[in-house]
Parts: sequence; C-alpha cells; structure tokens
Amino acid sequence: MRSDPSRDPARPVAAGGPSTAPGYAGTARIDELRATEYRHLDRNGHVYLDYAGAGVAARAQLTAHHERLLSGLYGNPHSENPTSAAAGALVESARRAALDFFRADPAEYAVIFTPNASGACRLVGEAYAFDRTSPLVLTWDNHNSVNGIREYARAAGAPVRYVPLSGPELRVTESDLLAALAAGRSRRWRRSTGPGLFAYPAQSNFTGVQHPLGWVELAQRYGYDVLLDAAAFAPTNRLDLSVVRPQFVCLSWYKLFGYPTGVGALLARRDALARLRRPWFAGGTIRAVSVQGDWHRPLDDESGFEDGTLNFLSIPDVEFGVRWLDSIGVDLVHTRVGLLTGWLLERLTALRHRTGRPLVQVYGPPTGEGRGGTVAFNLRHPDGALVDERLVARESSAAGFSLRTGCFCNPGAGEGAFGITPEALRRTLPRQVESIDQYLDALRLLTGGAVRVSFGLASNAADAQRFLDFAESTYLDRAAPADTRLAPRDRC
Repeated sequence: MRSDPSRDPARPVAAGGPSTAPGYAGTARIDELRATEYRHLDRNGHVYLDYAGAGVAARAQLTAHHERLLSGLYGNPHSENPTSAAAGALVESARRAALDFFRADPAEYAVIFTPNASGACRLVGEAYAFDRTSPLVLTWDNHNSVNGIREYARAAGAPVRYVPLSGPELRVTESDLLAALAAGRSRRWRRSTGPGLFAYPAQSNFTGVQHPLGWVELAQRYGYDVLLDAAAFAPTNRLDLSVVRPQFVCLSWYKLFGYPTGVGALLARRDALARLRRPWFAGGTIRAVSVQGDWHRPLDDESGFEDGTLNFLSIPDVEFGVRWLDSIGVDLVHTRVGLLTGWLLERLTALRHRTGRPLVQVYGPPTGEGRGGTVAFNLRHPDGALVDERLVARESSAAGFSLRTGCFCNPGAGEGAFGITPEALRRTLPRQVESIDQYLDALRLLTGGAVRVSFGLASNAADAQRFLDFAESTYLDRAAPADTRLAPRDRC
C-alpha cells in the first residue's frame, strides 16, 4: 500500500487539480465562506463528503439561533398569549420565506412543516384518495420514503406500477414512463373520482441522475397528481415552482443548509391539499371535536396536517437558512458542485491497475452531464474482484473521510446498479430473509452496496483532490485480501 498524502490537511492541491478547471475561479465566494463560516470543516484534517446525507451548518446560522432564543421568549403557538403570538409569527414568516425561496405563489401553494422529507411523503400516502381506479406509478429510482407510499395504495386496492431503469447510466426512458402512465387509462380509470399519483425524485440520492422536471407536466397531462421528491435536488439546484408545478414536493431543510434537523416540509398545491383526507386527527389539526358525540371537524388549511405542537423553536431557523442560501446563490453552489463532480468522475474513471483493469466502477452517468453532485461507485482489485464496501467504509473513516456506503435507502437503484434481475428476486423468498447479508447470499451477490461521495454548499477543490489521492494511494494495485471477514451489514 502506498503512503497516504491525503492525511496532510496542509497539502496544496496538485497542478491540474479541480481548482484549475474553467469557471472554478468564478466560485471563489464559496472558498471565502469555507475559511470563515465553515472553517470547522477543516479541523483535524477531516474531509466531509456526505452532503447527500446532510448539509453542513454555517456559524452564522447557529449564532442567529442562539441570539434569537436569548433575546425573546416563545411559547406554544396553540394559544393567544404574547409568547404564543411571538412563536406563531415566526412560524408564519418561515412559511412565507420558504414559498419565496421556491418562487411559489402563496395563493397556489401551502407549506406544511414536517419532521423530515419522509414525514412529508407519509402525509401524502396516508391521506391520498387511492382506490382500485386510482393508480400509483413509481420509478425504480426512489428513496424508501417514497417507495413506502405503495403500502397505502395497496391497502386501498390501488394498482401499483414501477417504471424500470435502463442502460449503464441507470436512467428512466421516457417511453417506459409513458407506457406506465398510459397503462392506468382504462375505461374504469376514466370513471374514477381520483386522478392517481406519480412519484419520482428530481435527483437520485444513489446515482445523482437528474430526472427531467418536464415529467411533472407530462404526468399531469395523463391525469396524474405528481409527488416530486426534491430532497437530493434542492440543496444544489434551483427549483422554481412558478415554472414546474407539481401537486406535492417533499424535502428536508437540513439537507439544504445543515440546520435545523428535525424539520422538513411538504409543499402542496392548495387544490390538491383540499382533496386529501387524513385517516386520523391530533392536537392542533381540528376546529372542534366531541368525545360523546363521536365527531370532529378538521382544519382545512396547513394546520390540519401539522400534528401536535410544531417545532416552534427551530422552524424560524428555516427562514434564516433559506435567506442564507439565497445570499450565497443556489446557482453559484450548483456551478461549484458541478465542477467538482465532473473533475472527480474524470479522474476516478481514468485510474487503472497495472493489469490494465479499471480501479473504479461508477454507477450512473460517467460524466457531469445530466447529474448532480452525488457519485456512487465500487472499487475493484487488480484481478477485477470487488473491494468490499465495508472495508472502504472502515479505511476511509480511519483516514478522516466522511462518506457513505450501502444502497442509501434506494433499493430500486441498487438493484439496477448491481444487475439484480426479476428472475433472481423471484427465487428469493422474503420469509427466509432476516438480514441484508442473507438477502445478498440468496442472490449470490458479492457486494451489498456502493461507495457514495457527495459534494455540497461548502465543498472545495481540496476535498475532491484529497479523496482522489486516498483512493489511488490505498487501492490502486492492491491485491484482494486472503481473509475477507468483515462485520455483518445491519440494514439496506
């Protein structure tokens, strides 16, 4: 194994590194912020490469939170007293700021605060009017929080259809999408009371593939409501809801700007929101209720979907966060992330063992075209054997890198990446599978996941260069170990 130059945080970026790429100098504002607001990223030589998992908070965000709590007094918004009114005013201001950030008309869209993007998906799934004539269409490439909506659909007897991934770039072809959308347009479907739901990610959290935003209008022309998962897309791309107008958008704020955690949102068109029927009620979601009379009257605005007491001490941080990201510029972040992603892909795919075999197998687009800042791949030994992703997780952590390994809660993209066929899945009985390792053994797979590197708001050239140096110095020309025993995987 070669020495690891990436361990030296003071090591300058080599000539020809990402900072020399055309256009990089125009993103220097991010380097200035990295040296001030995000200087904690460079403590102890650490390299943060998991922006798809969580963004990083700026010092200004934490300072603003601290100062707000010390300068005022805020109480439960479900009251009329002064502290309640103060908290309620900040929550409503955060709603307006969120709509402004996404350029959404307040007369058309509502903001419902949730614990996270998963909570937003659940709100839609549990309250949507699924029935035997209202289908659910999903792409293979979906986070499990979106996949889980199928359980609500199936419980209501609704048809569930998946659109497969195609080709080495693991994209969805429009012809396959059209076929799935059209399949529900039977005579019985045309007599239905509900339109059906199409759910897909604007950007894959596995491969970084960016699926066309034009599919929103396409599916609507076929009579579907659209749930757009923007959790991986929104942190580094502009989503303009005055142009793209899905019925529902789910996201988590911490993925955009690191803080606060525990707060997400469902952005919903008011006409679609009015058609949702929740299967239960809670504190804060009703106008009136009677125990003896056995009735309740739900609220018909955003509050009817926000169960119990909102996180009123953290929701105001959303407003600071969107203003902060706007002040930096989403387009600037998009440019920086695109440059780093394209550079890393080019360098990783060029690495070759002495045997001539490639060191890296990338899943998804091999260039920066039509993709975001998430790079999923596996490393290979000189004989072509896969480097176990658990070994990479252990060794990269020891070298000071924060990245992620696994299937990233996206089993459809993982099945496509690893070539798992429907025939192989039919041979695997779910009742015999108690762990991910048993699942892999049943499928005769040598790996249970990929390595994922993802860039974000505060990423710089040194981050990309140091990871490339680590991958090259640690795994290039490294033979497969004789003992491959590693800790078991605990989840997909």
